Amino acid sequence: MVESATNGAAAAIQSLQLSFYGAGSMAEAIMRGILNQNLTAPSQISMLNRSNTERLRELSQRYGIATTLEGSTNENYLQQADIIFLAMKPKDAVAAIEAIRPHVNEKQLIVSVIAGISIASIEKLLGRQIPIVRTMPNTSSTIGLGATGISFSSTVSEEQRQLAETIFQSVGITAVVEEPLQDSITGVSGSGPAYVYYFMEAMLAAAEKLGLAPEAAKDLVVQTVLGAAEMVRTTGEEPAELRRKVTSPNGTTQAAIETMAAGQLAETIIKGMLRSSERAAELGAEIERSIMK
Repeated sequence: MVESATNGAAAAIQSLQLSFYGAGSMAEAIMRGILNQNLTAPSQISMLNRSNTERLRELSQRYGIATTLEGSTNENYLQQADIIFLAMKPKDAVAAIEAIRPHVNEKQLIVSVIAGISIASIEKLLGRQIPIVRTMPNTSSTIGLGATGISFSSTVSEEQRQLAETIFQSVGITAVVEEPLQDSITGVSGSGPAYVYYFMEAMLAAAEKLGLAPEAAKDLVVQTVLGAAEMVRTTGEEPAELRRKVTSPNGTTQAAIETMAAGQLAETIIKGMLRSSERAAELGAEIERSIMK
């Protein structure tokens, strides 16, 4: 049943006009995933921004998608779209959403990729109830290995839910959550890639102190992280169990883990992730206050 629904959504997307308002790296990642999975043709997608024509030219030449360089306007693309992706920076979101207010209608589906801005805030800025999907992807979506939290407004239909999930599954995995948990998604997977990169930076610094050449160190660290993640995924075992299997009593791994534990590595990671989620809530509250002014 689930596979049938997914196939139906994938077929439905082919006939829809998709418009990205904001042409940054995340918008490009989602658009590329849609094209790589053959969910639709480039001619069905438009990428819009306020003034960066060089960026639009680059995207048009690379993917064959439509932009204002072909003679139409942002307003026309927005009015003709079946799905509009809000993909601008959070600092620009309030003004940008207010600007598109006259060009959207209740038959369209709005998909927000903006961190920190709630469905209620988007509805307020648009001045009406429109089906809205709030998402929190992460940067690994760029290579099709993203993790995206998805929440829906009450006016989103079952068909629209399937459309949204199918689109984001083209760039990785999805988790449907109640909207208040979007801040938690930010702390876990939204900011998550940076935690792993930070740990890898430390491993590379240690490898240098141990005398390894930078190129060899990078290859070893990257493969180690990749292999460990794949072990969790393919075996289905818990990370704690896999760690125990590697950690021989009084061996080298135990010596390293004991040193890291003495430095409260686990506690620090937990505190950092909780702080990320807390900061997401703070940023959202700042946006909410700016809307209420």
